[in-house]
Amino acid sequence: MFPAPDAAGRQAAIDDNKRAIDEAAALGADCLVLVVGGLPKGSRDIGAARQMVADGIAAVLPHAGANKMPLAIEPLHPMYAGDRACVNTLAQALDMAEQIGPDVGVAIDAYHVWWDPDLETQIARAGKANRIFAYHVCDWLVPTRDLLLDRGMMGDGVIDLPRIGSWIDKAGYRGFTEVEIFSSVDWWTKPGDEVLRTCIERYLSTRA
Repeated sequence: MFPAPDAAGRQAAIDDNKRAIDEAAALGADCLVLVVGGLPKGSRDIGAARQMVADGIAAVLPHAGANKMPLAIEPLHPMYAGDRACVNTLAQALDMAEQIGPDVGVAIDAYHVWWDPDLETQIARAGKANRIFAYHVCDWLVPTRDLLLDRGMMGDGVIDLPRIGSWIDKAGYRGFTEVEIFSSVDWWTKPGDEVLRTCIERYLSTRA
């Protein structure tokens, strides 16, 4: 998370992201996914926050390049704009990635972008530029009991995952599909074997 109310805070965030790059490289990760941060404390200027994000990513890019670690900007749902991520659409993330450099791409999380009327076009744009570095799936439950910790298993909510998956395939992405279900009230309470078995079954059903 890059935005901060002063220069010292922004430098601390840059240093923290450099450490994250080191850790990702040590683990052999395909990329480092960036949850970029929201508004600095006391600020209402989301444009300035987005500029801090762009400046911060540009500052860590040489370190990422030296470690051969691609950086993936993850746009988050607008409900998180204030505290977690001021980059909220795939178009915004791609604009920022293109501004910064070729080794910056995007992480596409269906939970965060499924509502976007421009999603198909932007996925195609990302694929054409070879900037899709990660793809995450889960489902959006209605009603949602917690905006962070009540994600649904694929097929239990309202996201058209087969359609979005087809756009991802058409865009040429051939990397991992990551099941990312934050679910303190449901799936985190179940036995691990049951969760994994269900993840596999539901994933296959959404790829048909």
